[in-house]
Amino acid sequence: ESRNILQRYGLLLPQAALIRNIDEVGQATSKIPYPLAMKVVCPDIIHKSDAGGIKLNLKGNAEVREAFEEIMANACKVTTRDRVIGALISPMAAEGQECIIGMIRDPQFGPVIMFGLGGIFVEVLKDVSFRVAPLADHDIDEMIKEIKGYKVLTGIRGEKPKDIGAIRHILAKLPDMAIDNPEIKEIDLNPVIIHEKGASIVDSRMILEPN
Repeated sequence: ESRNILQRYGLLLPQAALIRNIDEVGQATSKIPYPLAMKVVCPDIIHKSDAGGIKLNLKGNAEVREAFEEIMANACKVTTRDRVIGALISPMAAEGQECIIGMIRDPQFGPVIMFGLGGIFVEVLKDVSFRVAPLADHDIDEMIKEIKGYKVLTGIRGEKPKDIGAIRHILAKLPDMAIDNPEIKEIDLNPVIIHEKGASIVDSRMILEPN
C-alpha cells in the first residue's frame, strides 16, 4: 500500500511481486531477476529484521521457497498466520550509501521531515536533521548538509560521490504527501540506498492515525 502512494507522488521503487503462499513462488520469481531480496508483509510486524522477516541474496527458486517458509514460520511467532499477508520479493539493490528519510506528524508543528544516514549513523550517533513542512529548496539543502555524515555522501577514501539530487527529489515529495494525506501519521523510508546515480527505496512503511 505504501508503494502505491509513493509511486503516485513520482517516487520510483524497485520492481516487486507479492507471494501469498508457497504455490505462488514460481510465478513471482519468473518476473524478477535474481538475486532477490524477500521481506515479510504483515501489519503486525513493523521491524522486519528483528522478527526474522528479511532474507537477502536469494539465487534460485529453491532458496526462495526455503526463505518464504522460514519467514512465515518466524512471523507466526509474532502473530497469527491469518494476519500475515505474505512476502514481497524484489531485486537486490546495487551498492550505495544507506540513508533514512521520513516524516512524523507532531501535534504542535504538524508534518516534520527527517533525513539522516542509515545504520550506525542513525541508530548509535543519532545523526539526523529535521525540518517542519512545507520545505523550500534551501531547507532541503540545509537538511542534507548539516548532518555530520554529509562528507560520506560527497565521497571519501576513494568512494565516488553519491547522487545528492536523488535525495533532494525524495525530500521534496514527502511534504506534499504528508500535507495532502493528513491521515498519514508517520512515513519511514528505511533504508534508501543512494547510488552514484539515482536511489533505491528498499523498504517503506506508513502508519495511519487511529481514526
